[in-house]
Amino acid sequence: MDEFQQIARRHQLATRASTAFLYSICVSVAMNFFWEPGKIYASGITGFAQLLATITKRFLPFTLSTPILLFLLNLPLFVLAWRQIGKRFTFFTFLAVIFSSIMMKVMPITELTFDPIICAIFGGVVNGFGTGFALKNGISTGGLDIIGLVLRKKTGRSIGTINITFNVFIVLAAGFVFGWPHAFYSALSIFVNGKVMDMVYTRQQKMQVMIVTDQPRNVIDHIQNRMRRGITIVHDAEGAYQHDAKTILFTVISRYEMHDLQVAMQESDPRAFVSISDTIKILGHFYEPTV
Repeated sequence: MDEFQQIARRHQLATRASTAFLYSICVSVAMNFFWEPGKIYASGITGFAQLLATITKRFLPFTLSTPILLFLLNLPLFVLAWRQIGKRFTFFTFLAVIFSSIMMKVMPITELTFDPIICAIFGGVVNGFGTGFALKNGISTGGLDIIGLVLRKKTGRSIGTINITFNVFIVLAAGFVFGWPHAFYSALSIFVNGKVMDMVYTRQQKMQVMIVTDQPRNVIDHIQNRMRRGITIVHDAEGAYQHDAKTILFTVISRYEMHDLQVAMQESDPRAFVSISDTIKILGHFYEPTV
């Protein structure tokens, strides 16, 4: 058993390291193929690094590149992640930032198109996918992802929404530096980035589940064996067609756990009626797995 656990742990570590490298490719493609050629600022700390790089280039006798500034700006956030989120999470976040800084420096800036709208949309899609995939696999990409994860634990707001809120300053900066049309293009890219991120990173999307069954104990056991979720039981329900006794179960899961729920229901009561709906907001305790 110990040997199996060691193999599983090594596999998990390799997966997270590979995810960090994949993210670095995505953000570098977004930056060097779309954002830089289109004069578009990215979201979060990456966009702030672009802004500082532009300022040093225009107004200071020395120039600091975006990759170097990206790493320097993330240093204090590594401390926040270490204290508030976890050591392993911080280590892989550090890897993601290091890989990203190197890949941005190594990958040449390539002008695929001069259309800023295309650059805004595709830059947001590529980066949003990379960021969401990284978060889904238990690492962050640094910057506002760390702040977003910390605030999500306290507020329940989605990662994408938090990023969009923090990026008003980036949009305004793009307007002053590149002109207001490019501010709107940057806003479009940030919006697309946030939405794609939420589509990929589904762990924070909550769903309410209502189950009508005549085998409540079996269903409860299977769900709780697969997911750490509380269940509310409503006894003495009655089916209107055959007037047979039913029990109604209520629980809340994340969209990430949808497959686990489907498997649990198939094993426990395939004939149960299950209704699943999006949940806007949750008050009270909802278990969040550690990253």
